[in-house]
Amino acid sequence: MDLDDLPRPKGDAASKLAREDLSPYSQDELEQRIAILEAEIVRVREHHSKAAAHRSAADSLFKKSDP
Repeated sequence: MDLDDLPRPKGDAASKLAREDLSPYSQDELEQRIAILEAEIVRVREHHSKAAAHRSAADSLFKKSDP
């Protein structure tokens, strides 16, 4: 699946980055950009895991027990 096919909220940072022309950047600048984006992916994945654990705990707490 192409990144352009993925739905994104209008005007969010990822959408703006995906549309940016990369041709003006040097190879060093592109490497720096990749490192920053990889670090952001790690940060988002960690937050996602924490949110999933929180959701799971809440679901367990409020789960209806079967009679």
